[in-house]
Amino acid sequence: MVTATADHGRVRLDTMPEPAARPGVRPDRALVSRIGGAVSRTTATILIVEDEFNIGKLVRTYLERDGYAAVWVRNGEDGLVELDRHPVDLIVLDVGLPGIDGFEVCRRVRASSSVPVIMLTARDEETDRVVGLELGADDYVPKPFSPRELVARVKAVLRRTQSRPLPSAEALVCGPVELRRDAREASRAGVALDLTMKEFDLLACFLENAGLALTRERLLEQVWGLEFPGGTRTVDQHVAQLRAKLGGALTIETLRGIGYKLVKP
Repeated sequence: MVTATADHGRVRLDTMPEPAARPGVRPDRALVSRIGGAVSRTTATILIVEDEFNIGKLVRTYLERDGYAAVWVRNGEDGLVELDRHPVDLIVLDVGLPGIDGFEVCRRVRASSSVPVIMLTARDEETDRVVGLELGADDYVPKPFSPRELVARVKAVLRRTQSRPLPSAEALVCGPVELRRDAREASRAGVALDLTMKEFDLLACFLENAGLALTRERLLEQVWGLEFPGGTRTVDQHVAQLRAKLGGALTIETLRGIGYKLVKP
């Protein structure tokens, strides 16, 4: 089978037999990093969902070297189970998994959790990267990759997500539109709006800055929080989608050469 080995700090794909599982231990079950017989909570717990043995082992090793606790599973179904069993702070998620793939795992995670997700995959097409990030992933690392870079990205995502202010329980209201961050609900004249996660965050950003000019770069930073592969085109596409769903309930004005502004009613 295809596995990965370390080669001067990078991952190199080789063909080699997978090590036999220890007696009584299923290789597709969680492998948990423990210190002194208990899971370490001195920093963060990372859930690794990666079916390739050597890649999973390498990622776990580098994360442990930096003091993280690691839970490693080798298929999407087990990943969802372990997410409920452990206080997970971040997920490193492979796309090409047996059974349900990483995209579907990310979709199910986002239905009930805001835990940050870093997609890890051999796919390097921009459309695949955009799909993963649109589903709610926080970052995307293509293979082959540097384990040190992956750890740096884990740190960066954790810093960004853990420094976010807690969502306000108060509703954001503008005209007939109401949004509640705590419940992740938005409505127009009392009728629920069917928004994607990014459309919801984009609407929240506009409501919080009603009447103010927002550049595309600022929207990209506040809503996506990283150098998104789609660039500012992604902002334009999402604004168009949001306008269509608002149906004229609010006016999002285009400011030529600048960005957008939500016009106060």
